Amino acid sequence: MTRIWWAGAAALALATPAAGETLAEQVKAEMPSLMTIYADLHAHPELSFHEVRSAGILAAEARRLGFDVTEKVGGTGVVAVMNNGAGPVVLVRADMDGLPVTEQTGWPGASKVRVTTDEGVETGVMHACGHDTHMTSWIGVARLMAANKAQWSGTLVMIGQPAEERGAGARMMLEDGLYTRFPKPQYALAFHDAAQVPAGMIGYTPGYALANVDSVDITVKGAGGHGAYPHTTKDPIVLASRIVGALQTLVSREVSPLDSAVVTVGSFHAGAKHNIIPDEAKLQLTVRSYSDEVRDQLLTGIARIAKGEAIAAGIPEDRMPVVKVDRTEYTPATYNTPEFTEEMAALLQARFGEARVVRMPPVMGGEDFGRYGREDKSIKSMIFWVGGVPPAEIEAAKKDGRTLPSLHSPFWAPDASAVISTATEALGALTLKLMAKAGD
Repeated sequence: MTRIWWAGAAALALATPAAGETLAEQVKAEMPSLMTIYADLHAHPELSFHEVRSAGILAAEARRLGFDVTEKVGGTGVVAVMNNGAGPVVLVRADMDGLPVTEQTGWPGASKVRVTTDEGVETGVMHACGHDTHMTSWIGVARLMAANKAQWSGTLVMIGQPAEERGAGARMMLEDGLYTRFPKPQYALAFHDAAQVPAGMIGYTPGYALANVDSVDITVKGAGGHGAYPHTTKDPIVLASRIVGALQTLVSREVSPLDSAVVTVGSFHAGAKHNIIPDEAKLQLTVRSYSDEVRDQLLTGIARIAKGEAIAAGIPEDRMPVVKVDRTEYTPATYNTPEFTEEMAALLQARFGEARVVRMPPVMGGEDFGRYGREDKSIKSMIFWVGGVPPAEIEAAKKDGRTLPSLHSPFWAPDASAVISTATEALGALTLKLMAKAGD
């Protein structure tokens, strides 16, 4: 597939816009420079907790534009503050981390980065979730806001967040004083590129937009022995299989049909040889929900089923399954403030047209942006989607009957120019509107 890669030095910060110059025209003028930055970020992805180079690029750009910049917030996070008089505090966030995925897009500027992870696994690294477009658009918005200071009043807080893919970055920045060391926002904005939406289209979802994401590990204990004499054992593979089957009833028979929930067993490991019944089996689950109530119902139900099936299998009390829920790096559901989201969507529709800004159903993916509004319920927050799939590719896929690459795929190749130009203009327009001076 054809992609354009821009070369050359990054442009200087936007000068004061010419009289009558529209926001769209300002964005267009910045695109060659922004695409140069994008190409660099795409070719040099960094894993969660290691976003040192990426954070440095964001921090240097913000300093040059006149922001007061603090680095190493919550690890590698960046906080850039521009105080422009009295008015609201608006937070604009971009996440920075890549994924342990070896890129297979065929792009001339594809990532060739290889690392050994903290867990000791050698892997390629790729911006397979599009965080490179997020960071580049963040820089674009910073430039717009710096260039248009005469049009707005208030305090702009722009953050480059680490470790979204681990569900930890937002929590770490908040725990490191994001709302105490820096101005606390009344509004929080972000976007995410989308692999299911035509390039340049905008999607929005009032209310729950993305799910709670929990990782659960279950160690099923038994009593191993010879495969020819199963009656002398307590087979953990059979017990774990019963648990897997029973877990399916949580969603089908315990959660209300009007609520959304997912319980997926993504990993089942046990044994090492054909004729040996092992001592234990290990299960790994991903659990998705929207409300806290359904989340608690699922997690409680998983522990109950695991223990109940073990009792039915005659497992002694001291050999009950061990159920561990990762309470630290879980991702809470992202909830877009409904009235605020509808208001922001109406502004985007007025700018881009109703055909280009559409309401979308919630998804079961996770995004820790939800923590910023969850930390203080008075904060109005919204994350929206910006499509990255060229329409011609969507039509071709329909004709061929093939499935397009999703986010996290080694083949995910968004139309970066469309994503960045759309997201920069959209986020810039919403921020300027929220912070507009009286009469503007």
